[in-house]
Amino acid sequence: MPEQSNTYVAVIDDDECGRRAMARLLRAAGIQAITYASAEEFLRDEKRPAFDCLVLDIQLAELSGIDLQQRLANGGGCPPTIFITANDDPGLRERAESLGCVAYLRKTASGQELLQMIHSVLSKTGGP
Repeated sequence: MPEQSNTYVAVIDDDECGRRAMARLLRAAGIQAITYASAEEFLRDEKRPAFDCLVLDIQLAELSGIDLQQRLANGGGCPPTIFITANDDPGLRERAESLGCVAYLRKTASGQELLQMIHSVLSKTGGP
């Protein structure tokens, strides 16, 4: 197993199976993955670390992934964001891209593709 790094990625997804699978994938790659079932859970976590990247589901129960990203950006603290979605909608994709997401992936994308995107983000931000 790779040595654990000080790289933190938040996985925010209301699909428990998907959230667990992404966390396992990231941990196997030596990335500290912290999972949240909702945007609200993420916001309530007063002990969350400074994340190097967010993997954020667009369609969440109350506060959407796009709304969360916008709220974080307005507060001056939004890490690079990779959006994931089960329902690719051109309007949502356009909105996510206009807000500056670094990637927009369907949930059917391979784990390797997600890892490549995260490593690309980390290489630009000084992570491993």
